[in-house]
Amino acid sequence: MTARRAGIHLSRQWVAGACAALLLAAPSLAPAPARADSLMVAPDSHAPAADAAMAGAGVAPADSAPASPAGLASPDSVPAHDYVAEVRASFTPENRAYVARRNWLVLVDSLYTIGVGLFLLFSGLSARMRDVAEAMGSKRYVRVLVFLTLYSAVAWVLTFPLSWYSGFALEHQFGLSTQSFGAWLADELKGQAVVVVFLGVVPLLALAYRVMEKRPKHWWLVIAIATLPAFTAFTLIEPVVIDPVFNHFTPLRDAELSREIIALAEKAGIPGRNVYEVDQSTRTTKYNAYVNGFGASQRIVLWDTILKGMTRDEILYVMGHEMGHYALGHIWQGIAFLSLASFLLLWLTARILSFALARWGARWKIRALHDVASMPMLSLALTLVSLLVQPLACAYNRRVEREADLFGLEVTHLNDAAARSFIKLESQNRSDPEPSLWLKLLLYTHPPVIERVRLAESYHPWTEGRPNRYFRPRR
Repeated sequence: MTARRAGIHLSRQWVAGACAALLLAAPSLAPAPARADSLMVAPDSHAPAADAAMAGAGVAPADSAPASPAGLASPDSVPAHDYVAEVRASFTPENRAYVARRNWLVLVDSLYTIGVGLFLLFSGLSARMRDVAEAMGSKRYVRVLVFLTLYSAVAWVLTFPLSWYSGFALEHQFGLSTQSFGAWLADELKGQAVVVVFLGVVPLLALAYRVMEKRPKHWWLVIAIATLPAFTAFTLIEPVVIDPVFNHFTPLRDAELSREIIALAEKAGIPGRNVYEVDQSTRTTKYNAYVNGFGASQRIVLWDTILKGMTRDEILYVMGHEMGHYALGHIWQGIAFLSLASFLLLWLTARILSFALARWGARWKIRALHDVASMPMLSLALTLVSLLVQPLACAYNRRVEREADLFGLEVTHLNDAAARSFIKLESQNRSDPEPSLWLKLLLYTHPPVIERVRLAESYHPWTEGRPNRYFRPRR
């Protein structure tokens, strides 16, 4: 999957996620069938290494002894040997080749998306689609819905070769995908349908264009203010409305593991009733887990691949990490961060649009910003601005992921299991454990694996008489 398909946690998928203005870039940002994670280690790190590779890395087999109830650590939970060396050894030449292609695809994907937008504008195709939309109805809602449908279809066709290579061919080439072409294509089409329904049928884009017409100088400010309720609503409905379109979720089937997770959640002071497994093994051999939603829609989700490939104590540490996101308020912090960032994002977008409209508006046959033919121009501007702010979003996300790593260690004391789980993630998902500094700053939404392993090896304040940083046991 590309960054567009898998989602860079707080960059393009979220920044262009739930509000009308940001989702003007929607045809190139369809929701992904596999949720963005809160455990994966790199923006496009997907890939398995076989069990033999894990054995070569010195990782315990899947049937190793379970952890004690509620994730309480045994006395030897602190890693007793050098896992850093094992991480480096598990980064095979094949993994390196995969990572190199993924990194290049991030650049190619962005340039290709920009090229498609420029083609639609300079060829006059956007203006012709506008004429078709206007012929279908005089009301703004109809015009926007028709244009969005046409634009989504044309953009999808034009980007299909790159989407096929990055989302299907490359994954199969490296043995990472279990999905047939038909199933992959169905997910792609579902993604386009979700975009049209949630932006066109639900009149988010029509409302955004109304704001652009009524407030031509300050539309960006009005829409930025609206992002807070929009992001909140999107976060609430995503687990129960959007995710089930792509995946089948069931309550965790392993009753004993479920009891241990619920006990761990009680220890962490958070609701533990919504723990699900999802059938990702029908698509991939990669590992992942995540937390999303809030209130009644809040849930912790484990991919079934992680249930098959990790030991019980490793799974409990992963659950401690995910519970950290909930206990530390990362979902609400993320909503606030995105809402605040949208002011900068949309202000910059407005400046780019004003220049582009004055310079090329007549050539593109765009009458005004609120002309629906401007949609590719808006998408193009948002893509450019998102690339500029992506390092800031990645830095924010790395910080919250490190906090969740620390919380998971504090609530479980399973340092050895944490180190092993990170190694499995790195090997199974073919991520680069030691990326260059510039790649880390530009692309990585999670700390590199080698940093996470070192943290697991060195952080154990409970053995040194020091207080925890984040987890506070209830008295």
